[in-house]
Amino acid sequence: MDTFETSLTRTEARSLAQLTSPLKIQSFLDTIEYSDEVRYRCPLTVVRDMKGHCFDGAVFAAAMLRRIGHPPMILDIIPNDNDDDHILALYKIDGHWGAVAKSNYTGLRFREPIHRTIRELILTYFEVFFNSIGEKTMRSYTRPLNLKEFDRLHWETNDETMDAIGERLEEIQKIKPVTKAMIRRLSFADERSVKAGLLGSKTSGLFKPARPGKKR
Repeated sequence: MDTFETSLTRTEARSLAQLTSPLKIQSFLDTIEYSDEVRYRCPLTVVRDMKGHCFDGAVFAAAMLRRIGHPPMILDIIPNDNDDDHILALYKIDGHWGAVAKSNYTGLRFREPIHRTIRELILTYFEVFFNSIGEKTMRSYTRPLNLKEFDRLHWETNDETMDAIGERLEEIQKIKPVTKAMIRRLSFADERSVKAGLLGSKTSGLFKPARPGKKR
């Protein structure tokens, strides 16, 4: 067994043994507290603290997906300067992509494996990728990152490795799904959509947008 497995208590091991599908991994993430802290948690620390933000949740989900036979892959959705990034854990079934994610927003979580391409998957997040004032902020996304690259740094059990993963995401090629002309024409999400997106959110964990209209 690897170091993650041997580090678990019996109770933790029994709990994680139940995560036998992407949907069950998502359900587990939905039960943990959303973190508003400026720190990263590795998968083991997420289990111990039962807490994490989107980065922590995606890396945890990637570790759990690996346990059921999927490569441990994540991807970063990058906004303009008026919002936070959002990290997804990716999985593929029968040639189609899905995602697992921890989010403070209702619509930025699970995706069924029905998407033929990564782009197709990412665009399902576009309309619900807005900040707390309704500005649609998605601007680019990274190529997938396989966390196997960090096995030698014990990413599943070492909080310090999370910084290295974050730095690697910054280096990876970015893909822009929208043009500058498209961005200029973007509308704001309507009031009902914003309320739905913020349902159950932790206010202290929300990005505080300075003003609308700042694009990149």
